Amino acid sequence: MDWSKNQIKEFQQDLLSWYDDNKKPLPWRKTTEPYKIWISEIMSQQTQVETVMPYYERFMKKYPTIETLAQADDAELLKLWEGLGYYSRARNLKIAAQEVVDKYNGKFPDNLADILSLKGIGPYTAAAIASISFGLAEPAIDGNLMRVTSRLFELDCDISKSSSRKIFDGYLRKLISKKRPGDFNQALMDLGSLVCSPKSPKCEACPLLNYCAAAASGKQLNYPVKTKKIKQKDLYFTAFALENSLGEYYLEKRPSKGLLADMWTFPLTELPAADFEKMITDGSVSKNIVIPELPESISKMEYIANFTHIFSHQKWNLAIIKLKPEETFEVADELLSEDKMWVHFDSKVLTENGQPKVSRSQIPLAGPQVKMFEILDKKNKKIDLLK
Repeated sequence: MDWSKNQIKEFQQDLLSWYDDNKKPLPWRKTTEPYKIWISEIMSQQTQVETVMPYYERFMKKYPTIETLAQADDAELLKLWEGLGYYSRARNLKIAAQEVVDKYNGKFPDNLADILSLKGIGPYTAAAIASISFGLAEPAIDGNLMRVTSRLFELDCDISKSSSRKIFDGYLRKLISKKRPGDFNQALMDLGSLVCSPKSPKCEACPLLNYCAAAASGKQLNYPVKTKKIKQKDLYFTAFALENSLGEYYLEKRPSKGLLADMWTFPLTELPAADFEKMITDGSVSKNIVIPELPESISKMEYIANFTHIFSHQKWNLAIIKLKPEETFEVADELLSEDKMWVHFDSKVLTENGQPKVSRSQIPLAGPQVKMFEILDKKNKKIDLLK
């Protein structure tokens, strides 16, 4: 990089002036408090900012301090996180909060090394907190910053490789504003999101147009260089929606380790792709289908619908089968263990004694389970309209 000091200074001024006029009005930008910045950054991983904002507000109301988060009930924390996905982020937040309380007396560490030592915090998040909350000149290198930088200098290093991060770090450390490092990082994030987009960059509206090598050569879409992602593995499941005579559904808690750990779902069984395709094509349930162990005998099975839920490395294809128990069925909660539960489909429904039982609004549901309840809701509303 052969920019002069004056050129770098002008670059910073142009970028920060644009940011002051165009920055996104995000609730966590009203503060530099490290706890709030940390929560916002973790929530924003793999999730659109517009989706994050209401979650952030609810989270701050429930856990206003690091101490309250460190003492959070696991089920309540996961329930509050429901819909954001990647639930390990929520679990790591609590662990890191406990580390801050135990090791740093509840005060968030103010140096990069200690911030990085906390559970669930990687180089990007640590740099974002360090720059925004403590004014440290640390480049917060995310996809937006790499895209903007690769176009500015026509960098052909593959952004999907971890080794490329050092290259971007070298360029950005020379560019970052020492006076406003947090704003500098956030300015490049907003620029990458609003202007320097992946497929349709608005170069004519970009404050960095005169600095951009890719724009000058007309090769903006050649950058950044990135190898194609590995296709997610397709898995096929039958989800069994067992409803009892009280209008409750039977859910099971997933193991404490692995995908969707400690979340609640209908019982799931994996099946071959061919059997799945036949089921959703015919709309009927095969007699050979494997039924999981359930608390009651089944008298009827009905295919409801199918949908796909995508994870980072897997694609779940799920077929929902609604089950009806025998007519003589009586609810017997004493037969259930801690990882099995009858849940009210509608949280407003009360028991015979007029007391609300455990409802789906009170336990952390896996992302696919939330979708399944939505599908069943629509199905029931259609049935009600036909009556």
